Amino acid sequence: MGCMVFQQGCPVPKSFYLRPVEWVARELLGQHLHHGNVVLRITEVEAYGGAEDSASHCRFGRTERNAPMWREGGRAYVYLCYGLHHLLNIVTGPEGEGSAVLIRSCEPVDGLATVLQRRGHVKGPALLTGPGKVAQALGLDRSFNDHLLYESGGLELRAGAPPTSILRGPRIGVAYAKPDHREALLRFAIAETRWVSELGKFPSS
Repeated sequence: MGCMVFQQGCPVPKSFYLRPVEWVARELLGQHLHHGNVVLRITEVEAYGGAEDSASHCRFGRTERNAPMWREGGRAYVYLCYGLHHLLNIVTGPEGEGSAVLIRSCEPVDGLATVLQRRGHVKGPALLTGPGKVAQALGLDRSFNDHLLYESGGLELRAGAPPTSILRGPRIGVAYAKPDHREALLRFAIAETRWVSELGKFPSS
């Protein structure tokens, strides 16, 4: 199973998500998130495995909070972080695997006026470089938890242009994880864009 390529602008099919989380994470770069009049291009992601990944929400098993992660891939897992920010994750793999990809950063494609209104008219990459910023720009909350991304209406993932070069580094904010999981190179970003959070933490940057 290699890289999956789709016609730009078309919905990404369910089969895309039902693969290993690291594969899906890399191939999410360049894809477009659509909600209402807002379209964002995904520029940075982090991959999280199942119960064996000590950085994952699934490390303690199935809970009411992480239930969408244990379901079949292709759905959103949206949770509230520190009671302040909603974060968007895309569930991958077959049912019972417990894996998902955190959307860390995006760049605007359409609906910039709406994004600016939601984000307080922040300028430059700071507008969308951070997972809480992405969800806010898209107008997401917990009502989108478990939402299917391959069905029309609401939040959708559609095909965009794949990047020509990808940066790879360790995930951010997982100091609580085991050393090998803290150091795992499971953060991916488009190399040819400034719309990436903490760019200096990539070994190759």
